This record gives sequence, structure tokens and C-alpha cells, in this order.
Amino acid sequence: MDRAPAALAAPVTNGAAPAAPEPPPLRPRHRLTAWAAGLLLPVPALISACRLLDTDGVTPVPQLLSLLPWLAVPAGLGVLLAAVARRRALAFLAVLVLVAVGWSSLPYMPQLVTSYGLPLARVRVLVANVEFGQGTGALIDTVRRERPQLVFVSECDRACGRALTTAFATELPHRASVDAEGSAGSVLLSAYPLSDEGVIPAVMGMPGATTKIAGKSVRLQLAHPMPPLPGQIGPWKRELGRIEDEAARRSTGPLLLAGDFNASQDHAAFRAILAAGRLQDAARRAHASRTPTWPAEGPLPLFVQIDHVLVSEDFSVRSIRFLDVDGSDHRAVLTDLDLRGER
Repeated sequence: MDRAPAALAAPVTNGAAPAAPEPPPLRPRHRLTAWAAGLLLPVPALISACRLLDTDGVTPVPQLLSLLPWLAVPAGLGVLLAAVARRRALAFLAVLVLVAVGWSSLPYMPQLVTSYGLPLARVRVLVANVEFGQGTGALIDTVRRERPQLVFVSECDRACGRALTTAFATELPHRASVDAEGSAGSVLLSAYPLSDEGVIPAVMGMPGATTKIAGKSVRLQLAHPMPPLPGQIGPWKRELGRIEDEAARRSTGPLLLAGDFNASQDHAAFRAILAAGRLQDAARRAHASRTPTWPAEGPLPLFVQIDHVLVSEDFSVRSIRFLDVDGSDHRAVLTDLDLRGER
């Protein structure tokens, strides 16, 4: 029998395993998809990290923190594109970013079970920003319809203050205010007598006063710090810090702190106010902590809740509603509370 030609003889391997085949190169289309996925991830990763580290950072972090829950959209799209590009490491990273966004978007306070004393009085509170007084007429209609006992109004200029005082001279005869033009004016109207009036120093008016409800002294404070505009992060933090100081100073007794905070639950400076004064957000207590209140006009949809009613543990929350105010870029917050006695 003839021998097989040397060219056809089986190669000698000396027992070594065959080399693994080289992975096929990425197609240009997949390479572009991977790049797109990578570009979608840095912003959600940075903002969720700042939220988890309890810092507001510097511009543009405070502004983007207002969009935190919505950053799940680019993070989720990044996961999808990484999977399409068949890049396992990138897909794993994208999933981690998506989980971080979801985790940091959870409610900012634990759901507490608290025992209260018997209810002493029911109090209806209305909070509204009327945008340089433009929403004054609609606010007057809302107050007539809803009949609150306490009304906190931001960006209420002198004309707005006069209109409200005239319209509700009988129903809400007591007031504490900062009388100024444009966004600096603010008014607190009350069905209950007011005393010990004071103002937190700020660019925009933040009046406060003490009242008696069912025999209990209740501190009322309107909040309206500067917004976190680029180049204005320092003043924004300082004014939120002054509100925090006021909450800490009123650490005993019933406290109701309400208004346009220009900050959401995802801002560390806002959460510090809650911690300082034993306060809880009424929206959180009513399971509505991410109901957006701004911007209520213009091309953008509502995307962030910056109007809040914060209450001490002396109050229980019956309900909360968010109302449109024609002429304003904010929705109003209407909250029904029960002031309760000792446990």
C-alpha cells in the first residue's frame, strides 16, 4: 500500500489544544451603536452618584438632579444599545447605571408608622406661586372655591397683595408679608390671628408668624429661596441653609413650612431641612412625593416637584391635591391636615 503524501498527513500537535478562533471584528454599525450607548451613560451615572453621596455639587449637577427619575430613559436606552452592539462589558455597565438611577430615585424618606393624639382641628393649606402676580386672579378663584384657612403665596407683588387682602378681608383677615415688586413679594394669609412675625433674610420674601389653632401655638413659615441658576448655586444653598436653620430653631412645637422651595426631594439641601426640623413632606405622607408642580406652562412638560408643604409630627395628612393656576408656571398644592393633641 502506498503511503499518504506528506502534504495530506495529519499535523502533529504534541497534545496542545487548538488555538481559539479570533473574534470577528465589530461591524461599523455595531461600533457606532456601542459608541452611542457609551455616550448615554455618563450623565445618569454622575447624577445618581451625587444623589447617593448626598451632595448637590456644582453646576450642572443641581439642575440635572431635578431630572433624576427621567434619567432612567437614557440609561435604559444605553442598556438596549449595548445589547444590540453585543458588548457584554458595556451592557453590564449600563445595567449598573440603570440600577443606580432607579435606586437613587426611590422616595427620600422611610414610610413611618406614627401614633397620634386625638385630632384638635382640621386645617386646609394652599400653597401657590403666582409668577410675578400673573396668576392672582386665578388664585382668588381657587381660594373662593377651596376655602383654605392658610394661604402661602410666592411671587406676589404689591398689586397681588392688595388684591388678595381686599378679596378675603373677611375669610382671611390676618396676614404676614414682604411687600415688594416682582418675585420678591410674598404673602401669608390666615384665618387665625398672627403674632411674632419675622422674615428669613433672602432675595425673595420669606415671611413667617405664629398663630393659635385649637389652643396650640403653631409656627408658620413661607419658603421661597433663590432658584439654582448657573452662577447662583452659592446663594441657593445659603438660602436653603437659612430655612434649615429656622427649622432647627423651631425643633419643638407644631411647625408648618410651605412654599416654592426651588428644590426637589433629590436635592441634599432640601433633605437637610427635613432632617433639621423633624419635618415630613405632606406629599410623601400622601404617597404623592413625585407629583410634578413645575413648569406648568411653556414647551416643556411638568417634570419636578418643587412646591412643598412640610409638617411636623403634630400634624397628620388627610389628603393632597395639585391644582392648575392660570397665568402661573407652578401648580398650587392644596393639603388637608389634622392638628393633633398630645399622644
